[in-house]
Amino acid sequence: MDRYLTVAEVSAAARRLVSRYPGAGRLRRVGTSRAGRPLEMLSVGHGPAHVLVVARPHPDEPVGAVTALALAERVARGDGHTPAADPARATWNFVLCLDPDGSALSEGIEAATAGPAPSLERYFRTAFRPVAAEQPEWAPIESSRLPESQTLFDLIDELRPVLQCSLHGIEAGGTFAQLTDDLPGFATPFHTAAADLSVPVQHGTFDALYWENPAPGVHVLPPPESTGRLAAGSEHIGRSTWCAPQRYGGVTAIVEAPMWASALADAPSPHPDAVRALRGLSRLVRDGGEQVTAVLDKARGFLPPPEESAPRRVLEWMAGGLYDLVADSWQPLARQAAEGAERLTTAQVCALDVVARRQPLRAAGLLLRLLTDSPDPSAPALHAELHGLFRGWCEDFTRALALHWVPVHIQAELQTRTVLAAAGCAVRGGR
Repeated sequence: MDRYLTVAEVSAAARRLVSRYPGAGRLRRVGTSRAGRPLEMLSVGHGPAHVLVVARPHPDEPVGAVTALALAERVARGDGHTPAADPARATWNFVLCLDPDGSALSEGIEAATAGPAPSLERYFRTAFRPVAAEQPEWAPIESSRLPESQTLFDLIDELRPVLQCSLHGIEAGGTFAQLTDDLPGFATPFHTAAADLSVPVQHGTFDALYWENPAPGVHVLPPPESTGRLAAGSEHIGRSTWCAPQRYGGVTAIVEAPMWASALADAPSPHPDAVRALRGLSRLVRDGGEQVTAVLDKARGFLPPPEESAPRRVLEWMAGGLYDLVADSWQPLARQAAEGAERLTTAQVCALDVVARRQPLRAAGLLLRLLTDSPDPSAPALHAELHGLFRGWCEDFTRALALHWVPVHIQAELQTRTVLAAAGCAVRGGR
């Protein structure tokens, strides 16, 4: 499979799998989205230990659904090559799409990224990422109650999984995993999988700069009292669906596979001028945000109102302070680097570079979509103005990090092997 699958294609593939393995696989509706779309779960095996795999928690990260189907097939066939994949020892449960409403707004991402060399431009023109309060895994942190979040909480209470795997896909960089608790023995098979598939491991990541880092690309959530080591906005991470399995002794692994890889992600050498780089990245995200917001200001009068448009809500959320929040979050790092207290690596700066560039691109892609759909006579000129910036940013992103596309089947195989490694550690450890 060398393209992502739509939600409908994933559901149909799950039904075919159940037909091919009668008695081994079950498909059931476990919930309903805000817009009335079904939340489906495919279960394979009958063992006492439960593994819960969550696909497409973010609608702009579609690889997890391909991974979930590949994992289900391996477990059903009995060729997972680990005791955790033995259907007599473990039951595997796959939530096929946690955010079908958001995925409907990313419709077209599958076609846009098909082929041997997709471009960032086509990707960001079709990708949609909701505001934090509308992301099912993250909404509880924002004190937002979503039926998708509640469905996942209910499943965790029902299954009491030894392991929950949340399947994510980062736009650029390398692969990494975030764990809510340590999984001894996990790092070696994770690194082996990445090496076998020629995918760089991300040494340091923007999401977990101050987490425990027992091995390259492996990050473990710090203790609950260590809120100062969390990224801005994640101080209440204990409320998230990620941490819910801890109530039953389980652990969650957030598995990231890059769409576009960069060798800089795997460069642990000290950065030659981290202070200057961080200051430049802060300017990059602020300037890009200001330029998108300037176009948004001119278009607000004829765009659909936020209460009627999820893309518009994202644009207002970002314009309301998100760019500054991101840029400001790096100032302590810059100060520490200037004082010699922190020596940042090339890989860590690469991770922050990805964030700085993608924030304005996410907003520009959404605003271009709204301008394309608008009948207002001033929309074409604003579209042309913004598209010139957007295209240049995509080209700069690709060139600055020397990005190259990771085929979908490699992304999915990397996640599959990473999940099997984590499950092996969790089941073997008797969690």
